[in-house]
Amino acid sequence: MTEDRSERRRRQSKTGVVVSAGMNKTIVVRVTRLKQHPFYKRVVKLSKKFYAHDERNDARPGDTVRIVETRPLSKLKRWRLAGVVGRASREGIGASGQE
Repeated sequence: MTEDRSERRRRQSKTGVVVSAGMNKTIVVRVTRLKQHPFYKRVVKLSKKFYAHDERNDARPGDTVRIVETRPLSKLKRWRLAGVVGRASREGIGASGQE
């Protein structure tokens, strides 16, 4: 049993922005990274969406969050919310068309 634990690797963690929080206990996080193009040597911005488990429905769209790798929870969910790093400003939400 101790051999299995020593062979396990550390869980990956990623930081990204919440794109959607419309589902119950599930958020969609867009993780953006910079990569140099192999031929042109230009820095390119790449992004990927990850589905993450949010047990308490804490995250809202626009929030910056940290997610960590976990066992498969559903067809698409392989990550869980580790914490909210920064909150999105809520000033402009709901104000459009009201005045």
